[in-house]
Amino acid sequence: MDFNLSPEHLLIRKMMAEFTENEVKPIAAETDAKTLYPRENIEKLFDLGVMGMCIPKEYGGQGADPLASAICIEELSKQCASTGDIVATHNGLCCDPILTHGTEEQKAKYLPMLSTGHKVGAFALTEPNAGSDASKGQTEAKLEGDHYVMNGSKIFITNGYVADVFVVFAMTDKSKGTKGISAFIVESSFPGFSVGKHEEKMGLHGSPTAEIVFTDMIVPKENMLGREGKGFNIAMQTLDGGRIGIAAQSLGIAEGALEEAKAYTKGRVQFGKPISKFQNTQFTFADMELGCEAGRLLTYQAAMKKGSGERYTKEAAMAKLFCSEHAMKTTTKALQMFGGYGYTKDYPMERMMRDAKITEIYEGTSEVQRIVISANMGL
Repeated sequence: MDFNLSPEHLLIRKMMAEFTENEVKPIAAETDAKTLYPRENIEKLFDLGVMGMCIPKEYGGQGADPLASAICIEELSKQCASTGDIVATHNGLCCDPILTHGTEEQKAKYLPMLSTGHKVGAFALTEPNAGSDASKGQTEAKLEGDHYVMNGSKIFITNGYVADVFVVFAMTDKSKGTKGISAFIVESSFPGFSVGKHEEKMGLHGSPTAEIVFTDMIVPKENMLGREGKGFNIAMQTLDGGRIGIAAQSLGIAEGALEEAKAYTKGRVQFGKPISKFQNTQFTFADMELGCEAGRLLTYQAAMKKGSGERYTKEAAMAKLFCSEHAMKTTTKALQMFGGYGYTKDYPMERMMRDAKITEIYEGTSEVQRIVISANMGL
């Protein structure tokens, strides 16, 4: 088995590393401190073809594979996990289900918007009483002639107050539980669509998270994504792919923290030598490096399986679980190496640690990932 990246993937990594260093890193601290959506950089990422990278060229995309997308998210997240999150949500949770489940008319209309049209995408599943258990959703869509009327709300929606296109899940038949959930493509311009509370979060301050409210919202009948009652299957399949994005984001956070800690400990002299030379520090670095390498293999494996059309549910869950937990461990250990400085905003460690925590929670908590893994082990 060849573990080397192709020349194309190496070129994408180089491009994204340079973009991250020159465009993302200089504003990362300000983005976090002022809770700013990095609009200019997202516009530049559209111009680079990163937004909608896996969309086929006939719809305006780059026609790249899931591994290329994962590499982009990984590199961005080394310096700004918020930017990585925006890209991961757009590509994995909005573009992908439309590409996978959309009609030709839907793909022809929406995919060019999301790739070259500078329209940001989002995914709306979670509700106040329906987190991990989607069957408890209260948002309803009732067919009335040539359109559906949608009422309800969604919470914790990434890209919520900047997105133009949403993949939304609603009950079309509450009596059927998960088999009564359907998926829809919704535009923020639809009558009855509104943005509610803007969430104030512990981390990912540059990633816009909000409540979305539907009040007698009119959704054209042709905007149903897939067949009626198949929304739950679409959501679960989409989350499989989304977990690769979160794994890549987590991996990038851990790699970024590792590099910051290496640079700091090489220059910090205590007891007559750089603290990077102390055995305890070196043992910690060894564990951090080991975790990053293992996480990279798990993430790339899942991405390559997705790209080849193989089933990848277990692999995506393993990558997301391992990388998110490793990101939390690594940022904690790295912050400790900075001592008191790590606890201040003079260095990026406290931001990286705050950003890492959400990766253990969203798109399925660590506990949910363990359920998914064990359910796919043939026990």
